[in-house]
Amino acid sequence: MKRIYITAAFTLLAALAFSQERRGPWSLDECIAWAIEHNISVRQASLAVDQASIELNSSENSRLPDLNASAGENFSFGRGLTYENTYANTNTTSTSFSIGSSVPVFNGMRIRHQILQDRLNLEAASADLSKMKDDIRLAVSQAYYQTLYSKEILAIASRQVELDSLQVERLTAMEAAGKASAVEVAQQQAVLGNSRLSLTQAHSNLRLALLELSQLLELPSPEGFDTADPLPSEPSGILPYPEAVYADALGLRPAILAGETRLKAADESIAIARSTFFPSLSLSGGVGTNYYTTSGMNNGTFADQMKNNFSQYIGINLSIPIFNKFASRNAVRSATLQKTNQELQLENTRKALYKEIQQAWFNANAAYEKFVSSGQALSAARKSFELVEAKYENGKAGITEYTQARDAFLEAESNLSQARYEYVYQAGLLEFYRTPSK
Repeated sequence: MKRIYITAAFTLLAALAFSQERRGPWSLDECIAWAIEHNISVRQASLAVDQASIELNSSENSRLPDLNASAGENFSFGRGLTYENTYANTNTTSTSFSIGSSVPVFNGMRIRHQILQDRLNLEAASADLSKMKDDIRLAVSQAYYQTLYSKEILAIASRQVELDSLQVERLTAMEAAGKASAVEVAQQQAVLGNSRLSLTQAHSNLRLALLELSQLLELPSPEGFDTADPLPSEPSGILPYPEAVYADALGLRPAILAGETRLKAADESIAIARSTFFPSLSLSGGVGTNYYTTSGMNNGTFADQMKNNFSQYIGINLSIPIFNKFASRNAVRSATLQKTNQELQLENTRKALYKEIQQAWFNANAAYEKFVSSGQALSAARKSFELVEAKYENGKAGITEYTQARDAFLEAESNLSQARYEYVYQAGLLEFYRTPSK
């Protein structure tokens, strides 16, 4: 129970801190910047970049010589053969100190290719981070426009309630004057009830849209969170062709850049595997000394032995591979297969990108056509509703005809708003593909 209280307290504090830090509606740019900074997937991708940087540093430092120091103390006791060819119980001790270093001279260019591969892996990890940020931008933009669309639907539903409320007031007054029946008032009140139900649903949809957007932003709570209401630009219908967008996107999209970089890294993997066919040469050197005692003998002082036993060494080691159970051959084969697989992945990524661009282009065109037709339908529906409303108020049209005309008018408004936001998002998506990642 105590843990529950503590968790609730921290959640409340986080919500309070958030409410104090941010006040007022959020713009789209502010939402994107916040999401990129706080999104967990983006932070994980950033850690992957740091890890790749560490691996590159390790491979670059592998050219440096190593340096190792050691110290040892050994005890020997019991019966053994002496230098006089007799057996006796003796105790011996030995103390040793040494320091040595080795440096690779040649290993089939393995280190060089490893550095190149790690450098390419770092570039690929950075491209993955950019792609993750782009994915967040797209998700936030889509959710943001959904909130704006939900607000317009809410405004339409509010106007619907307002219209029906005025009709109820008008019919109630007419009933009191004996010019309308109770049935007509009840029918109009039922229509008002349905309008209020639609308004409630519109409120719910807006809250859900704000909740989804706040979750993308990793906010502690959607309470107090709202979006600004910029009116999207009117659709122009002028769109670049998919082929032109795709040609620009090939040199800009992080997913393509990451795939191309990993394909280059695959070449380095093959070179690393081939390096095991070559001999390796290393240089080593060091210094050391020791102190030795044997019971019953004059062993000399510690300082004298350390001085007299001081030695140095330098060596060169050549290792020539002759047969390693076909491990090197199979390593080259495996690296070659991995490169082929990377080529297929890159081809698939390119096809997926072109497919996304095509879909965005067709969706934008369809949204524009819907916007034009919805505008025409709205104009006709508004005129029809105004005529039917006038007839209804003069008692020349029934409530069914009035409701149908009103619903057609409100649906045309909704369709126009939906087409506008769909076009703005899809057209922005096409422009996004042609814009360098930040």
